[in-house]
Amino acid sequence: MSKVRKQEALDYHSSGKPGKIEVIPTKPYASQRDLSLAYSPGVAEPCLRISENIDDVYKYTSKANLVAVISNGTAVLGLGDIGPEASKPVMEGKGLLFKIFADIDVFDIEIDAKDPELFIQTVKAIAPTFGGINLEDIKAPEAFEIESRLKDELNIPIMHDDQHGTAIISSAALLNALEIANKKIEKIKVVVSGAGASAMSCVKLYRSLGVQLKNIFMFDSKGLIWNGREGLDKMKKTYAVHKKECSFEDAFKDADVFLGLSRAGLVSKEMIASMAINPIVFALANPEPEISYKQATSAREDIIMATGRSDHPNQVNNVLGFPFIFRGALDVRATSINEEMKLAAVKAIAELAKETIPEEVVEAYGEKSISFGKDQIIPKPLDPRLIYKVAPAVAKAAMTSKVARQPIEDWEKYEHQLKKRLGLDNKLLRDITLKAQNSPKKVVFTEGDNIKILKAAQIAYEEGVATPVLLGRKTKIMELMEEYAIELPEVEIVDPKGDEENERREKYGQAFFEIRKRKGFTEYEAMQIMRERNYFGSMMVSEGDADAMITGVTRGYRSCIKPALSSVGMQKDVKVISGMYILNTKRGPLFLADTTINLNPTAEELAEITVNVAKTIRKFQVNPRIALLSYSNFGSSPGADAVKMGEAVKILHEKHPNIIVDGEVQANFALDSDMMNEKFSFSQIANRDVNTLIFPNLSAGNISYKLLQNMVDGDAVGPILIGLKKSIHILQLGASVREIVNMVKIAVIDAKNK
Repeated sequence: MSKVRKQEALDYHSSGKPGKIEVIPTKPYASQRDLSLAYSPGVAEPCLRISENIDDVYKYTSKANLVAVISNGTAVLGLGDIGPEASKPVMEGKGLLFKIFADIDVFDIEIDAKDPELFIQTVKAIAPTFGGINLEDIKAPEAFEIESRLKDELNIPIMHDDQHGTAIISSAALLNALEIANKKIEKIKVVVSGAGASAMSCVKLYRSLGVQLKNIFMFDSKGLIWNGREGLDKMKKTYAVHKKECSFEDAFKDADVFLGLSRAGLVSKEMIASMAINPIVFALANPEPEISYKQATSAREDIIMATGRSDHPNQVNNVLGFPFIFRGALDVRATSINEEMKLAAVKAIAELAKETIPEEVVEAYGEKSISFGKDQIIPKPLDPRLIYKVAPAVAKAAMTSKVARQPIEDWEKYEHQLKKRLGLDNKLLRDITLKAQNSPKKVVFTEGDNIKILKAAQIAYEEGVATPVLLGRKTKIMELMEEYAIELPEVEIVDPKGDEENERREKYGQAFFEIRKRKGFTEYEAMQIMRERNYFGSMMVSEGDADAMITGVTRGYRSCIKPALSSVGMQKDVKVISGMYILNTKRGPLFLADTTINLNPTAEELAEITVNVAKTIRKFQVNPRIALLSYSNFGSSPGADAVKMGEAVKILHEKHPNIIVDGEVQANFALDSDMMNEKFSFSQIANRDVNTLIFPNLSAGNISYKLLQNMVDGDAVGPILIGLKKSIHILQLGASVREIVNMVKIAVIDAKNK
């Protein structure tokens, strides 16, 4: 787990526009006429329609895709009762997850109301605004009453995710774990540590699946809940079925399942050792489980274990459930989220874990293979299939249980709509991060005395993607690290000009001379040029003393590319290197090339650039759909650039028929598949969402990406240098810390691939 510093977290939430979510208009608003339609007098028409038929609110407003995330701040994460204002960052974060995983819009609402009745009446009063309500971080036992009352008194989907999220995901894990362990659910003994909202919901759902009440041993902070205990509330009395008290340790003897939703360190290796054959252990306390994964697995080889952590197999993460449960409920306008819908989600999640894992998921987690078994009893959180497996299952259950007001008729069309929603998140960058973390590399930073580089190197180190090597004067770098509280334990600092590097300069100089002796360099010049950081760093990579190099934050692009080309050269069969940018947009990742290298490439060079770009994109597990851009559409306007792009496409169609590519085409047509299909249905990219743009020259490419980068609200990654033998990447001048970190991840993956 990467370390998150206090100041880093505060900066993340406060930088730029404070907070994590915003409201964006979905209709035109440029003209007075637009404004008249948006507000007065045009807005009166939908108002009148809704007053005549209240269900038309779903037709004319955002209600159908709008969820309220509501809390009173009485049980926030592990922080306790910190108040409604202090809970707002968490609620905004939940809103962000709803959006990126299921394209659901959210208003977060923090209510200053500890009294359940006041809370209930407040939520009821604002409910007409929303298509669904997600209750969050409300303490037990009030949470039970609040959810129960609101479900009875409102006719929209309502779910307290703290209760049901963990229950749904762990139930799916339980079903699969029992199948692997060859145990029958009605016979298993279950020990539960914790009796809060989440634990109560878990055991209730387990019972729905077949666990017998008599076989559940539930412990709270005072010990076993049994029928001799006094002062039990209504919920706890349900589980007070045992006639004798027993200790927590004794309960583990011959237990089949342990469910922990309490605190770290409560369970010992001896307790795990005393469990029945093939024990199932769900230690879900966060951030540290009741027993560590290492301790538990060392106590029993036959254990099947899940935690709430991402650095161990089988992460019980609520994000596997709530976005897709609400997605399915909203899409059929369900009046509630009932037991049938929750059980449908459980079974869909459990079944998905058994299916063949897509290659992009396997690669993202850095595994050679992932298959159903002890380490795969639930899907990975980044599995893209969740939205179109879980949401339809929930929607069907809503229809079967007769709580759906707008049934789905065309399931194939619905699945297609769900898949299109996946383009709205930052999935590519998350996958890139995971791949880099699973194969960290040694990365040399030529500008080690730049504070942005130092901050980026620290983040890359703490995220587990790179071991940094810093080039520059050691005294200056150490001073900067002390001044800005940069922590890089045992970091390697190398001064190419220092006397201590004489031996390595000579080694690199000699190797460089062998490469360039017939290309204008003398041996003396080769030795001397090793004092220059970009040459020294490039030779570190060339000679295998580092895996990748990052440069360019303070220097012009051409002054950085020359040492890289001179030192490592181009890949075999590559005649043209190129630069590619990735922009994360609302339509999904957009790849742009060439944006940095070739001033005015020929048709043949453009064809090669396109082929190399396509190969690179496929390594990110994305299928490239490519448009070669011009001011002309398929010969509609004469001119050298238009002809050149048309010739490049002809070469590609003849020599590389497996690549989806066409042109020359104008940018507006390329990015509008409907318009493309209407006017040019013959084209390979008609009815396909183009994700890659190839420009006719450096001027067009460079101007376009810089305009888009400043206009698109999302991450920019690049420029990615394509065609070198080794992983060397050159930043754009003045790149931000975030952009540098993103490029480090790209460099690490590039080094792994090469």
